[in-house]
Amino acid sequence: MMVPAALLLLGALTAVVAPRLLARADWPDREPVVALWVWQCVVAAVLMCCALSMTLSAAAAWQAVRGHVFAPAPHAVVEAYALGASPTWAATTAVALACGAVWTAAMLVREVVRARRRGRLRQAELLVRAPLLPGEKPEPDRLVVLEGERSDAWWLSGTAPGLVVTTGALRRLKGRQLDAVLAHEQGHARARHDWLLHCSGALANGFPQVPVFASFRAEMHRLVELAADDMASRRFGRLTTALALVELNEDRGVFGPSPAPQAHVPQRVRRLLTAPDRLTAARRLRLTAAASLVPVVPVLVAFVPGLRALG
Repeated sequence: MMVPAALLLLGALTAVVAPRLLARADWPDREPVVALWVWQCVVAAVLMCCALSMTLSAAAAWQAVRGHVFAPAPHAVVEAYALGASPTWAATTAVALACGAVWTAAMLVREVVRARRRGRLRQAELLVRAPLLPGEKPEPDRLVVLEGERSDAWWLSGTAPGLVVTTGALRRLKGRQLDAVLAHEQGHARARHDWLLHCSGALANGFPQVPVFASFRAEMHRLVELAADDMASRRFGRLTTALALVELNEDRGVFGPSPAPQAHVPQRVRRLLTAPDRLTAARRLRLTAAASLVPVVPVLVAFVPGLRALG
């Protein structure tokens, strides 16, 4: 029963150390796409530790589960895991981790259902405020203009996705700034950032006492915006994208002395107005490869006793 405990310890260590290392690093803001991948690998490693520990604990507690898990394995491999020790502790661990897995799935379903409900409400509101003309069919990547004094723009998902922008925003956005806003929102849609936000929100809401999940959600919200900013700036320039951000958010008070609700907007503008300082392609590749190996470590730990028994 040492392997399930070692996996739980490894998961806890990863959950504590990895966020601190990422918080001290200076490259996530420079390479948000790489940082998104690293965060996903870290959380995947933590979840992998829990899943493998649950599986081995269930195999130790119940003979039926053990028969399925170790069905093709030689007897020496089964003996190497010492599954007969502490069946009560193993059953408790397996049940607790299984409940956590079910709760996580329920939270993810709730996040997706709520997001789709909000999307349907926005679609219905849009049809009321900007109804289709007789014979008109909604086309993808369309631009919908709504009457409104407040500067606002958002991406409308669904069967006919497109950019919704208010007349207040149109009056403020000049030149190619509207194109930059469209490219920013399209970047979110094409990279499926909504699923990252759903998953991070489900973990953070389901386990609010776990700091790594709260950090995961906060970083996902921040990094997806930086990644979309980069997508827009590569097409229309950093200055144009920064000015579009200023025009859309200036009347919301985010650039005032206490911009608590959207404090990330001034930081995004400053980042866009600063000369890009990207990592080299070789270093980006090394970071991506190293992050990809993190979820593999729990698998190796789980297989160590069996590999030793095989010689």
